[in-house]
Amino acid sequence: MTELRDKRGLTEAEAIERYRAQNYPRPALTADIAVFARGEGGVKLLLIRRGGHPCLGCWALPGGFADEGETIERTAARELEEETSLVGLPLQLVGIYSAPGRDPRGWTVSAAYAVCLEAERLDAVAGDDAAEAQWFDLAEVDGAAAPVLPEGEKLAFDHAQIVADAAAALDLQRHCRLQKI
Repeated sequence: MTELRDKRGLTEAEAIERYRAQNYPRPALTADIAVFARGEGGVKLLLIRRGGHPCLGCWALPGGFADEGETIERTAARELEEETSLVGLPLQLVGIYSAPGRDPRGWTVSAAYAVCLEAERLDAVAGDDAAEAQWFDLAEVDGAAAPVLPEGEKLAFDHAQIVADAAAALDLQRHCRLQKI
């Protein structure tokens, strides 16, 4: 059988040999995880307080960078365990977040995951680069789900958008009647 050649006349082996990865910029790949718990007290969202820069001290979704050779699904499970001690949760992909400037460290693309559990709250213990792990009430703000944070505090990065999208994907407002603020 004749080897296929591209428009430059190269075989696949020749094209791969000439390929130079450094000619193509690459984003950093991360995973962010929205963990919701539904119970008698309403819906709660698990957040971590960032223990490092950027956004030091801000509340954020658990998450972090993919290791080389690691699937993004494994990254999400690993980061969730490292930062909160939660394991084995059935994570559902919410979306990909790639807006320029979403992370001040540079071009970063994140795969966001979510899960909603039937529990008042789970025991979460901060670890790795998370200074604290805490459950927050979830409310409806301007038509979107948002955590009820202490006065003057906000979520890091684009995590407010991820929370709103994750709650919408899980249809939390319809199933849980979020308090309006």
